[in-house]
Amino acid sequence: MGGLLDVILGYDCNLACDYCTITPEMRRQALATEQVVAAMRSARARGYDTISFTGGEPTMRRDLIGLVRAARKLGFIDVKVQTNGLVLGHGDNARRLREAGVDRIHLSIHTHAAEAYDELVRSPGSYPRMVAGLEQVVASGAAVVADVILKRGTVDRLADAIAWVRARGVRAADLWFVSLTDGNRDNVGSLPRMTEAMPAISRALTYARAHGMTVRSLHVPRCLLGPDHVHAYDPGADRVQVVTPEATFELKDSRLAGRIHVPACGGCPFEQVCPGVRPDYLEVYGDAEVAAARGQAPTMRPRRLAVV
Repeated sequence: MGGLLDVILGYDCNLACDYCTITPEMRRQALATEQVVAAMRSARARGYDTISFTGGEPTMRRDLIGLVRAARKLGFIDVKVQTNGLVLGHGDNARRLREAGVDRIHLSIHTHAAEAYDELVRSPGSYPRMVAGLEQVVASGAAVVADVILKRGTVDRLADAIAWVRARGVRAADLWFVSLTDGNRDNVGSLPRMTEAMPAISRALTYARAHGMTVRSLHVPRCLLGPDHVHAYDPGADRVQVVTPEATFELKDSRLAGRIHVPACGGCPFEQVCPGVRPDYLEVYGDAEVAAARGQAPTMRPRRLAVV
């Protein structure tokens, strides 16, 4: 049967990114080691065979290496850690994590430009630590995926960011469209129109194809990706259970996933495979872009003020 167990160990982090959805209250929440092991055992009994440790920042956990070893002992065949990489640039941390059993590391570079990075993570001097972490992870032999955020202030440099990670030995990247939930709920100015972002996304995807890279676009509906729709990725289409400090749920039900099919989605050739549009996006921009892509009139008015 298979499936992915996605474990959010806790919400504490050593950065304070300006688009982060985690609130100060959430940062105090974390799963105990015993809770994580119990969740892993339960998942294995139900056929889940891959696992992801994320947060917050999972490398801040002293029990992370022990949890990775436990996952391997329980029979998980693929172990992933999602991280900002700052801790992994120190000493042999990256190598130790790899030797414990980590197969792949998703490293959030956010954006590749030094000044923009430090401003985004709101922690001056963090950029060299992120770069060092990335270099150590690549050297460890783990499979590496760069996570890049698409928001105002980063999206225009997207193609350069993809070229930057490729020059450092990374051959895969995931593009995350910024979300207006929880701690980022009121940061409407961070959310660009998808149609405004598409020229930059298209340039990045064109570069990736030309250089043999695997780049996946999350959250942008296939109708808006147009010829680039083959890069669309919906992790919720697979069997994924998310375990958090406060709840356990299926990824397809997450607020960060597309969950709404608007009227224009009817009859679309991608209707059966596209998860739809995120509620937070529709609140700001309505369905005008999707409707236009389908040659129809919009039916949903924005309920929040878009900031241009």
